[in-house]
Amino acid sequence: MSASDPSSSSQSEYVTLVSGDGFEFVIPRSTACVSGTIRRMLEPSSRFSESVTGRCVLENISGIVLEKVCEYFCYNEKNKNQTYVPDMDIPPELCLELLMAADYLDA
Repeated sequence: MSASDPSSSSQSEYVTLVSGDGFEFVIPRSTACVSGTIRRMLEPSSRFSESVTGRCVLENISGIVLEKVCEYFCYNEKNKNQTYVPDMDIPPELCLELLMAADYLDA
């Protein structure tokens, strides 16, 4: 079918992650699937609306934290086959919230 076919959105190369305070981040589907939680939400066989819309609303994660999470997903994807991976810069004031988000997202 055509790219404008609504059923093709579940196969989109990109997904939108939305924070609880309304910030939206569009990232490649494969990158977002670093998260076990997001991967399960997007599985075509799941009964989650996210699998159809390609849009995951993460109510309990703030925009500033979700931005860093998306940065990590991209960083992880970029460096997954590297032997030496430099540390990612994480502001100390976000550490606790990032740990809680990582636990929730199974990342």
